[in-house]
Amino acid sequence: MTLTPAVSKAGPGIGPAAAVPRAPVVPGYLERVYWWAYVHPRAVVAFERGWLVNAILFGNYRRLRDAALTELGGTITGSTLQIACVYGDLTPLLHRRLAHDAHLDVVDVLPIQLRNLANKLPADDARVSLMQGDSSSLACADGAYDQVLLFFLLHEQPAKVRRSTLAEAMRVVKPGGRIVIVDYHRPLRSHPLRLLVKAVFQSLEPYAMDLWQDGIEVFLPVGMKPASLVKQTYFGGLYQKLIVVR
Repeated sequence: MTLTPAVSKAGPGIGPAAAVPRAPVVPGYLERVYWWAYVHPRAVVAFERGWLVNAILFGNYRRLRDAALTELGGTITGSTLQIACVYGDLTPLLHRRLAHDAHLDVVDVLPIQLRNLANKLPADDARVSLMQGDSSSLACADGAYDQVLLFFLLHEQPAKVRRSTLAEAMRVVKPGGRIVIVDYHRPLRSHPLRLLVKAVFQSLEPYAMDLWQDGIEVFLPVGMKPASLVKQTYFGGLYQKLIVVR
């Protein structure tokens, strides 16, 4: 496993790129809004607990995790990009599914999150690269990956950043490749937790309500229509899985 300061423009799995001499700046909105969840060292200690992650998702973590992994494949071949680290065991389980000649790149803008993930993965696996980079401006080649995973990232981004992240995901996946997205969704009006979740979003996650107002497909890049898009919702509509084929 390699830990590098930025994704190489030469393609997936490559070390530091001369074209990117400096690490990306941590976005201001991330430090301002999500310091308590991802940025502060105590956040990693607090949230890297499987039971807590599952509780935050009202007991649905394993179900949503497995839904994403199923789409990636029982045996994962080719090159896979995971955009943003994830608390819990999603990435270790993804790693276990890698074919012997497959490759997994994980990019995150926060070094502390990359170090945390490195502690959950074997240190000697050359198939895995952890790289610091900005999801809205990935420094890798067009069509570099067979599939891309975004697991509960988009609801944490302002609309402009979310659009750029999806545009980058579409750019770096190969024609015919898939983007697997799992995130929040507008629940049914009768959902018993609707008001509670709304209150949490309004106080702690101000960008999440965007996904109640519009479908994720609204944020896909104009002029880059996907070959197909399939949506499935879970837990009374509170969560969604999108499979976007370029």
